[in-house]
Amino acid sequence: MATEHIIVVGAGQMGSGIAQVALQAGLRVTLVDVSKEGLAKGEERIRAGLKKLLEKGKLDEARFKLADGNLATSTSASAVKDVDFAVEAVTENEELKRRIFLELDAVVKPGGILATNTSSISITRIAAATKRPENVIGMHFMNPVPIMQLVELIRGAATSDATYQATRALAEKMGKTTVVSKDFPGFIVNRILIPMLNEACFALMEGVGSVEDIDTAMKLGTNQPMGPLQLADFIGLDTVLYIAQVLHEGLGDDKYRPSPLLRQYVDAGWYGKKSGRGFYKY
Repeated sequence: MATEHIIVVGAGQMGSGIAQVALQAGLRVTLVDVSKEGLAKGEERIRAGLKKLLEKGKLDEARFKLADGNLATSTSASAVKDVDFAVEAVTENEELKRRIFLELDAVVKPGGILATNTSSISITRIAAATKRPENVIGMHFMNPVPIMQLVELIRGAATSDATYQATRALAEKMGKTTVVSKDFPGFIVNRILIPMLNEACFALMEGVGSVEDIDTAMKLGTNQPMGPLQLADFIGLDTVLYIAQVLHEGLGDDKYRPSPLLRQYVDAGWYGKKSGRGFYKY
């Protein structure tokens, strides 16, 4: 079944980014969010992103008009019709995701695919909430979606070969490069990335170096575009903590234990860039 119409649930930074790259690929997209305000912000973000590509000459006039006209919005997934493919991109809350997948199961056409943008939650458990676990897959985009090249594809216990092949083809149509991960906590990227960010928190807590020195050392010493503490701020310290907890609980190894300093910052509401304060002030 060819993918023509995608529903993206969640109009935040990730969801709107996914919607934008789908529109650039010539697909019809319905962006869904229960918050009217959030939906309006997401739509504004998408249209601004498309306009910027037009101004830079990366999107011609015809493709811009097609993409702009192919975007629809809704505050209810149940109200959307003729859906070939769904991508859920809401906050990292397993119970919320399972509820959404139960709803999407009734919306997406028979044989259609249900994908989750989760960065850490078990695809197998999410799939179990549906009547089509063979059509459920992890499709983990990187942030910011329009710029970052990678999409991690995560196969749950029941994910079929056809679902994987169709999802890979869709990601490539969106201009992305894919890698495949088994359904283990953190998958590939966060399994390796989060312990590094967490270790930077331990190094700061233990006085090994200042925030600036730790970040400068890792940028210049390992050729990274951004230091680990700044990157943690950009991801959101609450998100970093959540994934660290998933790794610690799921793999049962103390090397994944979240730094007490990371917990303290989250308890203080210092989530990073989105709250105006983390390891840096914004």
